[in-house]
Amino acid sequence: MQTVVGVLRGGPSKEHEISLQSGAAMLAHLSPEKYHVRDIYIDKAGVWHAEGKATSPDRVLRQMDVALLPLHGEYGESGEVQRLLERFGVRYAGPDAFATVQAQHKAIGKALAEQEGLKTPASRLIADVAEVEASAAEVVRAFHQPVVVKPAAWGSSVGVSIVGGYAPVLAAAKRLFDEGAASVLIEEFVRGREATVGVVEGLRGEQFYALPPVEIVPPEGDFFSYASKYNGASREICPGRFSRVETEELLRAAKVMHRALGQRYYSRSDFIAAPSGIYYLETNSAPAVGLTTESLLPKALKAVGISFAEFLDHLVAAALAV
Repeated sequence: MQTVVGVLRGGPSKEHEISLQSGAAMLAHLSPEKYHVRDIYIDKAGVWHAEGKATSPDRVLRQMDVALLPLHGEYGESGEVQRLLERFGVRYAGPDAFATVQAQHKAIGKALAEQEGLKTPASRLIADVAEVEASAAEVVRAFHQPVVVKPAAWGSSVGVSIVGGYAPVLAAAKRLFDEGAASVLIEEFVRGREATVGVVEGLRGEQFYALPPVEIVPPEGDFFSYASKYNGASREICPGRFSRVETEELLRAAKVMHRALGQRYYSRSDFIAAPSGIYYLETNSAPAVGLTTESLLPKALKAVGISFAEFLDHLVAAALAV
């Protein structure tokens, strides 16, 4: 009998569309000769669909051996889906609910990185909208401008802005609270080259196999690589043009954070390579990692001779072995 692999995509999050694209890439590269593949679409209202018809999670999950979870954003990264899969005894390729939430909350990731001895940008967490005005005034006095303003616990780069001065910082933070963010993180802007490093467990016989660092390059004349990444104007180089020392530290730090955050199967961590060293930014857990053909992890896999189909085979085999 073929292994039944369900690809869960969509969901009621701000990253619904990119989740559909990542899921479509998985569906296109899972071999129909090896697996019985099921496309499980979750719409923006949270209704599950299988074979084009609305259904209930329990009916779908009872027929599934392994689940793949390209569910970017709040729904896939809140732990809700993981708890549901565990309730029905479905194996899945990704971290458990606790580790998923840990990775999603950028302030937790920063705290763990500092405990592990990694550098992170100086920051200020705003836990309540009532603190916005005082916090904005504080960071304008304490940090060089501009600063990075982002939701502390949304997935990926949604809602990130780079602004300078009291009024713009205040407006950016207030806007995030208005849009539903539970807390806001304001970080010092570290000037340097942006890198992202994927980690895959059990690949090529290594407990934590770190893929080559991808360098994210802003358009010519654009100083801010953060902004280029977030507005889609950047280009990527893999392997990145980092020194041997920088590369070794990036690989080490990515493995450290994968382990510290309790990740499983695969993750991707973001860094800034600055003249003063490597700065950790955040980790994307498996549900948050983009997996379209243009996404960063598949490009890094390709750079070391691993096809996307082979990567998916590895995930399914690893999940079945648990």
